[in-house]
Amino acid sequence: MLQPLTTLQCLELERLTEDNGFGLPQGEEDGWAAFTGLACPWRLWVARADGQWLVGFAHEGAMAEVAAELGAASLRRPDGGTAVAVAELGPIIRRLFRLARSLPTAPLDSFRDRTRALPKATEAERLVVQRVGQDIFRAALLEYWGGACPLTGITHPRLLRASHMKPWAACETDAERLDIHNGLLLAAHLDAAFDAGLITFADNGALIVSPGLAPADRAALRLNALPPLTGLKTAHRPYLASHRAGVFDARN
Repeated sequence: MLQPLTTLQCLELERLTEDNGFGLPQGEEDGWAAFTGLACPWRLWVARADGQWLVGFAHEGAMAEVAAELGAASLRRPDGGTAVAVAELGPIIRRLFRLARSLPTAPLDSFRDRTRALPKATEAERLVVQRVGQDIFRAALLEYWGGACPLTGITHPRLLRASHMKPWAACETDAERLDIHNGLLLAAHLDAAFDAGLITFADNGALIVSPGLAPADRAALRLNALPPLTGLKTAHRPYLASHRAGVFDARN
């Protein structure tokens, strides 16, 4: 049974939606308040029941990722899609906004819009197009991973790198190149090791170190102190497999 919001809860909802990209109220339906934003056109649904917030989002890819991350049972929202129950409203709204801006096909759509009129005849021109794509990919990874390296917790943007699992040149399509699941947001020293094939990851996030990396270098990189890589989804696995097969150096 949905509960009417108190004055304080209404003020909290107004503040959190405004602060996190959903500042355009769209009215109510069956006790659910609806919102959209200029930078995020998908509809956000919010209600209250049994002391918890109920949150649904019309971007089903983002909604599915959040439900999997929370391990939450799916509820129904007024438009027939899914919703979840949470104790805190702010973190889930921020996460949904970031996912909507980073999941397929948002980066690819942005890339096509920004490069449609750019010339691509010469190598120099193609390099400009590639740089645009890499900038978009980096921005999407920053959104997806919450602006932090998942292994070290480093958040300073200048110390973070967008790491392709399947390299840009090896991708067959722009959809692969701009797929957020084809990337990791890594601290610079880990990105260098990952790009050089000196480290990789199993599907469960376990770190795999190349036999060719000397023990002294492993210690200097503090690889033994790193936690497993969390946040991997099923969609990451083909790209991780490509990195293990095509980039990772398994030689002694």
